[in-house]
Amino acid sequence: MRRIARLAAALTAGAIVLSAPAAFAWGRGGPPSPSPPWALQSDRPLASPIPRQTVGFDSPYAPGTIIINTSERRLYFVLPGRQALRYGVGVGRPGFTWAGVSYVANKREWPDWTPPAQMLLRRPDLPRHMVGGIDNPLGARALYIAGTLYRIHGSNEPDTIGQAVSSGCIRMTNDDVIDLYGRANVGARVVVLR
Repeated sequence: MRRIARLAAALTAGAIVLSAPAAFAWGRGGPPSPSPPWALQSDRPLASPIPRQTVGFDSPYAPGTIIINTSERRLYFVLPGRQALRYGVGVGRPGFTWAGVSYVANKREWPDWTPPAQMLLRRPDLPRHMVGGIDNPLGARALYIAGTLYRIHGSNEPDTIGQAVSSGCIRMTNDDVIDLYGRANVGARVVVLR
């Protein structure tokens, strides 16, 4: 019992001695004040204010189908049992809206971006190519929609989710597109509604 008491006393004394240099480093003001909330954040963009959620979804579409309702600015990934995962998305701005049925032709993690010729005509200031990464406009993942120039992709501008600002692509937060990427298969049907 005495050994335990001595061990406890030694540990307490050691902890005090070990923490003493840090106390002196603080100076007279005591410990540093907590950092402001923005200083605690990483360089990662903030999440969308539109939370991903499972919802009731009665539709004729098979599980695994991706349905994008551009007027709602929502993407639905159909699940079994008349349910779907609903995600907030950014859609094409006026003049860049579209509708149709296709499928996921390809998927990429941290994709490179090469703006299409049509986009470069409108925006000659854009780079001709960007390597994948956090600063890349395609974000963390991209699902390429067959027969189109469009993709469902992440975004380094999460404040655009729920907006109509893209050149026709469907934008998601990086967290949401990573989730969808893990669920959707190449060949999955994509239905885009206005």
